[in-house]
Parts: sequence; C-alpha cells; structure tokens
Amino acid sequence: MSKVYRPYQPEQSELLPPSPREWLPEEHLAYFILDTVKEMDLKVLLEKYERELRGYPPYHPRMLVGLLLYGYCVGVASSRRLERKTYEDVAFRIIAAGQHPDHTAIAEFRRRHLKELSGLFVQVLALCQKAGLVKLGHVALDGPKLKANASKHKAMSYERMQQREQELTQKVGERMKAEEEADGAEDRLYGKKKRGDELPQELRRAESRLKKIRQAKAELEAEAQAARQAQ
Repeated sequence: MSKVYRPYQPEQSELLPPSPREWLPEEHLAYFILDTVKEMDLKVLLEKYERELRGYPPYHPRMLVGLLLYGYCVGVASSRRLERKTYEDVAFRIIAAGQHPDHTAIAEFRRRHLKELSGLFVQVLALCQKAGLVKLGHVALDGPKLKANASKHKAMSYERMQQREQELTQKVGERMKAEEEADGAEDRLYGKKKRGDELPQELRRAESRLKKIRQAKAELEAEAQAARQAQ
C-alpha cells in the first residue's frame, strides 16, 4: 500500500479565482495602507498627469504611492526590490492590484514627485501617530505625549507637535535619500534597464528550460558514472 499525500498540483488553475481580500487577514498592514492612501489628497500629483494628454496611459499615481509607502513601512528600499515584490509578495500584489510596474517606472515616479511624496508620507505618519499607532511596519511612531486640554500645557503641546513633525520630515527625507542611493548602486551593478535576477535566455521559457535542466542532469550523471569507473 502506497503512502497517501495531500493533493499537490502547481500547474492546476483554480476554477474560480479568489478575491485578493481572501489572501491576507483583515487586520494586515497592506489593507491599512490601501485605506489610508484612499483618503489622501493626491490632487497635486494628479494635476501633473491631467496636463499630459498624449502618450501611453501611465500607472495610477494612487497605486504607486501605495506601493512606495508600503515599501517604506516594511523596509523595501530599492525600486528593483519593489518590482520583484509585485510578483512574489501577496501584500504587494494586492496593493498593486495585480499590476507590475518595472523598476524604471517606479524610480522615475519617485524621482519626479520626490517633494510631494515626502510631504504625503509625513502626513501619513502624523495621521497614524494621531490615530494611536506606535509603529507602522518597521517605522517607529511613538514619542512623548503631552496633554493638550489644560492651558499650561498648550504651548508645550504645540511645540512638541512642531518638533515631532520635524522629526518625521527628517525620517522620511533620510529614507528617500537611502532609496535613491540604493537605486543608483543597483543601476551601476546590474545596468539601468536590468533587474539583476534575470535567468539566462534559454531558461526563461518552460519548454527550453526543461530541456536545459534535463541536459544538465544527464551531463552530471555521465560525469558521476565516469568518476565511478575511474576509481
């Protein structure tokens, strides 16, 4: 009697595709980011695109903002890593709604809207802190809290609020700089148009890949046989 295993068919498609909302628990950070970005005023970004009526339809700024913001929160810095995450990571796939902007599009969006993105990210962090969060992914938001209901504390509270906004602005600025530096380093390492993890041409398609794998396997077996005969 042979061992019975649970069904495993990687090539089998699902008859009814699941909703992305079923892929992660309801309290996942990705959904919080989606809801937060939905409430953000992106007029300053959208107006730039409204003036450009020609050309191929761009990715929606709201999607790219969500992608960059989620990446910021979970420590994914470079645009190449963000591109890979839209294929490999469920949370990123949900935020990107199944789209896969390449690293050049992500890097260009960040470069073009750096000032606006920095301001938006500071707003998000301040909003999250006000909502009671002490941490957003890997980003610490907690800090000394002062009561603002008594008159003697109002000036101190306002001063602390200004200080905290400066701290958040500095934090976002440092992160944006690190992301640009990561992109620059990877551009020099891999070449501007390449991700750096591409398979050789003959291994990219299923038919030629299987042929190459079988050929390599046969060669290894032949080498092993030759080594045994030489002993």
